Amino acid sequence: LGDVYKRQITTPLVDLQGHTRKVTLMSFHPTAENVLATVGGENAVKLWDIQKGCEMNCLSTAHDQLIQDIVWDYTGKEYATSCKDKNIRIVDARSATVANTIENAHEGAKSVKLTYTGRIGNLVSVGFTRQSQRQFKIWDPRNTSTELEKIDIDQAAGVIMPFFDADTNLLFLAGKGDGNVRYYELSSDSPVYPLGDFRSSVSAKGMAWVPRRGLDVMACETARLMKLTTSSVEPLSFTVPRKSDSFQEDLYPDTASSIPAHSADEWMAGSELPPVEMAMNPTLRATAAAAASPVEKRVFHAVKSSSQLLTELDIANARIKELEDRLAAAGLSTD
Repeated sequence: LGDVYKRQITTPLVDLQGHTRKVTLMSFHPTAENVLATVGGENAVKLWDIQKGCEMNCLSTAHDQLIQDIVWDYTGKEYATSCKDKNIRIVDARSATVANTIENAHEGAKSVKLTYTGRIGNLVSVGFTRQSQRQFKIWDPRNTSTELEKIDIDQAAGVIMPFFDADTNLLFLAGKGDGNVRYYELSSDSPVYPLGDFRSSVSAKGMAWVPRRGLDVMACETARLMKLTTSSVEPLSFTVPRKSDSFQEDLYPDTASSIPAHSADEWMAGSELPPVEMAMNPTLRATAAAAASPVEKRVFHAVKSSSQLLTELDIANARIKELEDRLAAAGLSTD
């Protein structure tokens, strides 16, 4: 379910009970352990504690049409959804209430995709004009009366998938059916700086973002996208040409690690923490890994089902009976 959670779940997540139709979207919380947001075909958003296998809350009445996307902000205080009704809703995640709404964010009828801009705190929406021209807009979630920036991209039919690198403030736009990937630099005072694009004759059916901790830092790789084609998955690597073979400190600030900042219960109780960061320098990473505490090395243990517990109890009772019989045969009391 994600690079952050490399684990094997041996029991079902209560079959995501409560979703009356198929689950269409999933997104893990960026800082809280074991918190998963899911979107069902009945247009409801549910938060789950997957360690306990239980539902935390549900946003069931805000959307009356298909939910097209869901994304978390940098700390996981809120999430945003796009909907077929052309509205973007910003939701307080703990209370499952809509805090703000961007009405008619894009006039086009096709799907709208979203991403938050990391520490900057803005929201990027990518959609279509009424004439089917692709565009993206930048919004301030605290004041959605008008967009901060609007950039028209081109005239094409493919839905664009946005990816934002919070460490470098780079926005990558990859379109379904496109062979190219555009990238821009964003800043806190809202200007957008086009940097260039990657071009290919092979169109993409989908795209996924590799976290920066998975990059080849000794090759000066600064970003990597995994491109799904009709017959393969291809890595698209973005590098900065450097002649030196040593680690380039200026290219790699500390990045988000796989260690959760707080538990699901702590987050639900009001804990507000940014992602736990890690060094990108391979030498420092090796030292940190060797000194990691047992808490940082903990692994996921799925909650056992009632049938598993009953089976273990039967085995334990059979063992107790066997030992009692052996004591009785030896003439010893079991009291």
